[in-house]
Amino acid sequence: MIVAGEDELWLVRHGETAWSASGQHTSVTELELTKSGVASAHTLTSPLADIDFGQVLASPRKRARVTATLAGFPDAEVDQDLAEWAYGDYEGLTTPQIREKVPGWTVWTHRSPGGESAGQVGERLDRVVARARAADGKTLVFAHGHSLRVLAARWLGLDVVDGRIFDLDTGTISVLAFDRGTPVVKRWNLAP
Repeated sequence: MIVAGEDELWLVRHGETAWSASGQHTSVTELELTKSGVASAHTLTSPLADIDFGQVLASPRKRARVTATLAGFPDAEVDQDLAEWAYGDYEGLTTPQIREKVPGWTVWTHRSPGGESAGQVGERLDRVVARARAADGKTLVFAHGHSLRVLAARWLGLDVVDGRIFDLDTGTISVLAFDRGTPVVKRWNLAP
């Protein structure tokens, strides 16, 4: 059982898709949840049902909106700032495939041609942090692996690239909060 406090930002990564299972970078491509993804989204209902959220937000991508609905939040407000990092020309490719042309490539340290820079992603997610901190009560967001990792870094006052240290599985819950005025990770990557 997860006990909620005040001034918290709850993060839910969408359920599994075929591309999240295979490690393909997915930003703008609209994919259905796998059977496993649907099942994990349903398991989110119980731990989230008794929490009083002041606002519930979702990425505009279908996989996040469907996860929100299956978890019991069909009226989640779409927030464009929660969209996944735009991978540009690397959309649909795995990191090993990209590294065949760009040795050592990571989304954290290299540009993605035709996509977003770390700074651009950080600007978007700084707005989500500000929105969550200004909310009356707890905020729940449904989004994506890289965008949520950046969101966690920015909540903590870290650089965007420090999102690399927060591994995040599909269909999980994480909670960011404050401890005596300091932003903290309260729980991370919990499977219901």
